[in-house]
Amino acid sequence: MTELLKISLPDGSVREMPQGSTPLDVAAAIGPGLAKAAIAARVDGELRDLTRPFEGDAQLALVTARDEAEALELARHDYAHVLAEAVQALWPGTQITFGPATDDGFYYDVKAPEGRDPFSMDDLPAIEEAMRAIIKADKPLRREVWSRQALIDKWSAEGEVFKAEWARELPEHEELTVYWSGNDWLDMCRGPHLPSTGKLDPQAFKLMRVAGAYWRGDQNNAQLTRIYGTGWLNKKQLDAHLHRLEEAAKRDHRKLGREMDLFHLQEEAHGSVFWHPKGYRIWRELEAYMRRKMDGAGYREIKTPQLMDVRQWTQSGHWGKYAQNMFAVPDIVPDVDEESGVAQERTGPKVADDAAWMAIKPMNCPAHVMVFKQGITSYRDLPIRLGEMGCCHRNEPHGALHGLMRVRQFTQDDAHIFCTEGQVVSEVQAFIALADEVYRDFGFTYDIKLALRPEKRFGSDADWDKAEQELRDAVAANGLACEELPGEGAFYAPKLEWHLTDAIGRTWQVGTIQSDRVLPERLDAHYIGEDGEKHRPVMLHRAIFGSYERFIGILIEHFAGRLPAWLAPVQAVVATIVSDADDYAREVEAQLKAAGIRVETDLRNEKINYKVREHSLAKVPHLLVVGKREAEEGKVAVRTLGAEHQKVMTLDEAMAMFRAEATPPDLR
Repeated sequence: MTELLKISLPDGSVREMPQGSTPLDVAAAIGPGLAKAAIAARVDGELRDLTRPFEGDAQLALVTARDEAEALELARHDYAHVLAEAVQALWPGTQITFGPATDDGFYYDVKAPEGRDPFSMDDLPAIEEAMRAIIKADKPLRREVWSRQALIDKWSAEGEVFKAEWARELPEHEELTVYWSGNDWLDMCRGPHLPSTGKLDPQAFKLMRVAGAYWRGDQNNAQLTRIYGTGWLNKKQLDAHLHRLEEAAKRDHRKLGREMDLFHLQEEAHGSVFWHPKGYRIWRELEAYMRRKMDGAGYREIKTPQLMDVRQWTQSGHWGKYAQNMFAVPDIVPDVDEESGVAQERTGPKVADDAAWMAIKPMNCPAHVMVFKQGITSYRDLPIRLGEMGCCHRNEPHGALHGLMRVRQFTQDDAHIFCTEGQVVSEVQAFIALADEVYRDFGFTYDIKLALRPEKRFGSDADWDKAEQELRDAVAANGLACEELPGEGAFYAPKLEWHLTDAIGRTWQVGTIQSDRVLPERLDAHYIGEDGEKHRPVMLHRAIFGSYERFIGILIEHFAGRLPAWLAPVQAVVATIVSDADDYAREVEAQLKAAGIRVETDLRNEKINYKVREHSLAKVPHLLVVGKREAEEGKVAVRTLGAEHQKVMTLDEAMAMFRAEATPPDLR
């Protein structure tokens, strides 16, 4: 009698199934509805094809479209394969390479047949139609294990030089699998896949763009075409995504930065921002706001050098981890004439082999330890909270730079808290409360995530255990929850991360607090304890904005340029209808300025509708329109950005309204 397999289900029940059974067989045994809904399976925790037989007794969890994260990953993977099949069906001789799922879709790298131009945007509609035909054909997706040589021979015979090269280089012990789409097309893939192409929604994907790519990312290799698409479980999700993209394009901080005359970027300073007066006004308001919050929370502000000896960065551990992202220069001392003692002019640097090197700081942490180490610190002095609006430089790859969101020069609202072991949880609690106040002042909701120890790290497991638990305890003590992210901590400390959700549902990781016992040890920081002995402080690294550049970019996109009045670089413009009202406009401007409102006048000889459009594009919160009647009556017609109608009010009423709106939230 054949021994039955014991398949354990999440509800604790056990199904006995014959040898050779699959997860789909179990689903069918439970009910036809589940068999129809199932799209994949977790077998002993591993995501697998629904039709792959069990190898023995197993724990089984069936995956349906309700398991959205897994379902999306599978669907996007399958869309990529369908894309490759469609391209080869339309243009025989096309070579295929790889096609992974991405955060919101998929792509596939392909090489056009000999004699054909690389694929372009003009080809996408035809590819989409071919993909829909493959999906509607409901072709079964079937897994097979092949021998290495059989697979190499197949790819070589069909001229698939990229696939053949890859197959030759895979580890000897690795099982090579292919997936058939029906009986007429296959691709080399680890899987898993959906049971058939028909499980995809033919209306839930869209090809977005093409780009150049190189085989295996090496510019010395063959050039390929990368075809990008976005893929979802249903058309409603696709439409929502396309709407988000449309909104994101309208909100692009680079576009709005130009329209609002806030900043610009140019090749002469890759990755550094040229702030214009209006943009820097936003910066100054944020900086003043953050200083008030930090002063109120007991931080003392310091300023530390941009350049420090590389040996300091070596001791801290940063040089070994981040040297490729740091800017370093030789410490060149001018030649000095021995008789006159006067430095001689040089035509170029002349550096000795043993010359010292200086590095521009990529972070503020080691310098803050140096400040802490000055003098003798007692346990009675702790906690010590040192803050700095610290300008840092990191040599980010040119291709990774993106407006204000990814730069090489940035300024952090940085601070480090030096405290005793017993003060860690309470200090983290206080920071969590402070971060909550700040994010709520800007109208953000957020999630907190705990990034745990990476595989390569400094410090003992005991210290990591302690630090991770302290962060958990602090979050719990504040009545909050956090998702844990294994392996995503810094090399020296676990960290809490704040992920903000903006107005169109995107998330941005900004604030962080890290519990570090490594750097105080490496840089020999200590305080004198109650017992008269030296003790190591715990060092909490923390920031709320993260960087001013990126936070301003996030704010511009979150508010679509319509910043709260207290942050707006120009809070009101007084615009005249006729030149007879010019003197009154200047009087209104003077009174508003005296009341602390950032105001300008527009006395140009232009039609009022032109002025309204121009200042609306610049996202000025209020436009005060004045003509002869307003001048005679001492009133203003207020047009508020986004409102359909204007309101006529006295100047005193307008000033009272503007003052209330222009007051920063922490001062209200």
